[in-house]
Amino acid sequence: MAGFTLGSIGRGLAAAVLVLGGAAAQGQDKVSLTTTWFAQAEHGGFYQAVATGIYKKHGLDVTVRMGGPQVNGVQLLLAGQSDFIINYDFAVLSGVERGFPLVTVAAPFQFDMQGLLTHDDVTDLAQIKDRTVLVAGTGTTYWWPWVKKKYGLTDAQMRPYTFNMQPFFADKNIVQQAFPSSEPYQAQQKGLKTNFFLLSAHGYPPYTQAITTTRKMVDEKPDLVQRFVRASIEGWKSYLANPAPGNELIKKDNPNMSDGQLAYGLAKMKEINLVTGGDAAKYGIGIMTDERWERTAKFMVEWGLLKPETDWRRAYTTRFVKDLKVMP
Repeated sequence: MAGFTLGSIGRGLAAAVLVLGGAAAQGQDKVSLTTTWFAQAEHGGFYQAVATGIYKKHGLDVTVRMGGPQVNGVQLLLAGQSDFIINYDFAVLSGVERGFPLVTVAAPFQFDMQGLLTHDDVTDLAQIKDRTVLVAGTGTTYWWPWVKKKYGLTDAQMRPYTFNMQPFFADKNIVQQAFPSSEPYQAQQKGLKTNFFLLSAHGYPPYTQAITTTRKMVDEKPDLVQRFVRASIEGWKSYLANPAPGNELIKKDNPNMSDGQLAYGLAKMKEINLVTGGDAAKYGIGIMTDERWERTAKFMVEWGLLKPETDWRRAYTTRFVKDLKVMP
């Protein structure tokens, strides 16, 4: 035992702790998530799960990557460059129609946040028949055909929305697409009085910002999917209670995001019960139902957005959320 001192024992224990710690870290499954846009309150639950260690508690080492106008999440997912994406069920159903192996596994948001922002002289969407409407990207395919027919509009009224609100600020004749948590805040900062119309309140049925992965991931790694879904949902519950940890990471990824915008966004999400309302109030955050998916599929078929023969049931599975019951 010569030379075997307390100091050497201490160093040996320290080395053992480091080795064990390294083994624990290596035991974390590495997972990547691509969001829909630049980091914002609408992604708060995922950032919160990273910031507070919720993902690690469930054996996951998660990297959240920002989306944006040049980021195609579906392409990244199908190419194996992202394990999960946040997506719209309209996009998933359209992908399934084309044979893409996309599967939605949870819906943290119980309805679509899409809406129309008008100046304050418009008190009903029936009044926008003579207005110019700014629409971006997939909106021209998904919700615009429905809005156009429902309110008697024409394609001649539509112009591209480039995510620059200057045209809206300058012209009271303009109506534009918006999220309740984002563009109204920008208008408020300019001192403009506006009205916002949430399309889901007028019959628009889809989920939004839903967690989507591939059929292969669901079939081959169901335990990982289950842990990711549970941790993400717990992250959303935590973010609603105390958003500070998640907001710090959001601002790190997106330095242009202000504290004011984050606070406004979260307040609006709470106001409209985006995460905690609908079926979530009864069955828990992230819940999806067969009835809701069927309604969305029928809606798409009715409006010519989906072929009637498409097997819409392949677009989702409720197996990862039906028994979670992470209550608001």
